[in-house]
Amino acid sequence: MTFAVEEINRNSTLLPGVKLGYRILDSCASSYWAQQVALSLVGGDAPSCNLTPSTPRSAALLIGTASSTSTIVLSRVLGPLSVPLISYMASCPCLSDRLNFPNVFRTIPSDIYQARAMARMAIRFRWTWMGAVIVNKDYGHLAIQAFQEETRGKGMCFEFIETVLKETIVSDASRVALTIQASTARVILVFCWYTEIKEVFLELAKINVTDRQFLASEAWSTSDDILQELDISKVASGVVGVAIRSSTIPGFENYLRSLHPMRHPDDKFLWEFWEKEFGCSLGATQSHAASLFPAKGSSQKGSLPLCSGTESLEGVKNPFIDVSQLRVAYNVYLAVYAAAHALHSLLSCPDRDSSSGNNSSTCSSPKHIKPKELLQHLNKLNFTTPQGDMFYFQGADIPAKYDLVNWQETPEGSLKLVLIGRVDGFDLHLNESAIQWSTGSNQVPVSVCTESCPPGTRKANRKGGPLCCFDCIQCAEGEISNQTDSLHCERCPSEFWSNAKQTACIPRQLDFLSFNETLGITLTTVALSGAAVTTAVFVMFLFYRQTPVVRANNSELSFLLLLSLKLCFLCSLVFIGRPSVWSCRFQQAAFGISFVLCVSCLLIKTVVVLAVFRSARPGAGALMKWFGPGQQRGSVCLFTSIQIIICVTWLSLSPPVPQRDLGFQGSTVTLECAMASVVGFSLVLGYIGLLACTCLLLAFLARKLPDNFNEAKLITFSMLIFCAVWVAFVPAYISSPGKYTVAVEIFAILASSYGLLLCIFAPKCFIILFRPEKNTKKHLMAR
Repeated sequence: MTFAVEEINRNSTLLPGVKLGYRILDSCASSYWAQQVALSLVGGDAPSCNLTPSTPRSAALLIGTASSTSTIVLSRVLGPLSVPLISYMASCPCLSDRLNFPNVFRTIPSDIYQARAMARMAIRFRWTWMGAVIVNKDYGHLAIQAFQEETRGKGMCFEFIETVLKETIVSDASRVALTIQASTARVILVFCWYTEIKEVFLELAKINVTDRQFLASEAWSTSDDILQELDISKVASGVVGVAIRSSTIPGFENYLRSLHPMRHPDDKFLWEFWEKEFGCSLGATQSHAASLFPAKGSSQKGSLPLCSGTESLEGVKNPFIDVSQLRVAYNVYLAVYAAAHALHSLLSCPDRDSSSGNNSSTCSSPKHIKPKELLQHLNKLNFTTPQGDMFYFQGADIPAKYDLVNWQETPEGSLKLVLIGRVDGFDLHLNESAIQWSTGSNQVPVSVCTESCPPGTRKANRKGGPLCCFDCIQCAEGEISNQTDSLHCERCPSEFWSNAKQTACIPRQLDFLSFNETLGITLTTVALSGAAVTTAVFVMFLFYRQTPVVRANNSELSFLLLLSLKLCFLCSLVFIGRPSVWSCRFQQAAFGISFVLCVSCLLIKTVVVLAVFRSARPGAGALMKWFGPGQQRGSVCLFTSIQIIICVTWLSLSPPVPQRDLGFQGSTVTLECAMASVVGFSLVLGYIGLLACTCLLLAFLARKLPDNFNEAKLITFSMLIFCAVWVAFVPAYISSPGKYTVAVEIFAILASSYGLLLCIFAPKCFIILFRPEKNTKKHLMAR
């Protein structure tokens, strides 16, 4: 402070013609004594607080104190007097309230900003599972509250928050050390004073807990008392902390080294420091020193040799002389300059050199400084420091600026302070490569309750557990998460599906019943085999066309029936392969017409059997003229034409079209022939069913007609199989997914076709090939 005042007094541009004075009084770290000395300074040592222009040596502005509590007390006392108070160490967030503390300013940022800076570091390094040790006072509670507010919504939580207090530090330190030892959190946040954390470190050293990473507040992050303690160097190694911004003060080191008690006879601290540093007594001024230190008496001085007078601080290594880390001292320096610039602004008069007599109404006199006016100018203060930095107050505060420091081991085993970054407002500038962590490496410690959920999974909170403890649940098929620690899995669009790792949506592959897959090959083989067997039977019947078995019951219908069965086998092949506009139309038409042709032949055969036996009765001879070969062919054509008309109408108005079936969930999307009109398809199946049921009914009625070879029995059995297959087809068709719908329809076609082929023609082929003796008219006509 004295250096700053003397530097300002030597400055010809700042407060020209005005010399600053000062008085320094010790508050003894007590709010009571701080109040007393403040009133003494403001009142000019007067017996009362009545301030008048005539009060001698009254201070218009106070710098101090270092304690937030004392600053609050002084603000309450000096507030009604509008006396400005600039603190260099009071960091309580409450002092930012201009309504309650309108006269308080400070050259140290509010604790809110250091808590936010530490929170941003924790977020940056993804420390989501932490412990905290705080002093059981407003400093600790307000800081941890600000930290939690800054990290809210970031998935961070504390495993424990332990409190310590100076009055009970022994038991508190032991308890905290055991809590840290038992915890799974690797990073510990500490908001307390260096005296408390030192005791905690000593307890941790006793139980050999050296694998924790500590995050330090500015109250102890630069403490030489801990840095030089070898017993706790293993515990405290790697500490990362927020520190008051350091700066250089040109000429300050030379000023300190030039100090001498003879030139400062009233400086009690310098006299005591001098005798302790050089181990000698300032005997020449013993009487004066005794008056300064009455408690020390002459016993100490009698045991010390007299100082020679040649002692000097030049070359002395002492923390008092060390100016490499000017932090609190720089805050005091700034406070003095802030006061000087506010006073300069108050005393500056643009018309001071004019001859006008009105200057007294616009300009203040150095001898009559009003604290209220000085307070107003402090609120509007804006100047450039000798170091080139812009300085101004934002209410009571200055812009938040901090250093980021790291405690690193030295070869001697002690710890040293290394600058690793800076905090400017909300910006965090950090050189991560320069950090030496508690593990002794450059690898960032991991402090999480649960490892991050990788892409393809989602976080699921554990019931009753903290938010940062969770389980990783694999996304369901068709859902993805492409971020780490995703809270939800997103469903892929209908034409996309999740990849194997559930990290991306990929286009669903087209799927249809093809000739290349096993199912397609099997069905194709069965269909071609059926067509080949039908052809073989056709050739056999053609070769034995003159035999009674072939000629019985209209051989022409038998050949037409074989032809329709072959078409039924072959039409199933149209259902296999990639659906197209024409294949979708042709497959349903081929299926419907082929089966109607087949069932029509069986129906006419059954009717003819009934007509033959009816015509044998007396008076029924004219019945057969309605069932001659021509009429039989015409009936088959008529029944088939009706189906052709249904198919043409259906396919003309609302034909099946190729369409992707997006309803089925899977990595593939089925390309199928979608029925645009269910009515048309129902009419096709319904007409086939009507003919089949009619045929079954008539064949059932004719099954007991007397004949050695009653074809009605074969037709009855074949139609039973036919109807059973197609009745079972409907629910199977509806419930089958994707391409298996087509496979079910093909299976129904092949099963019913084989049923008709085997039930009707197998017995005839057996007689032709293996029982030729039964292939005679006599045998067939025998009852």
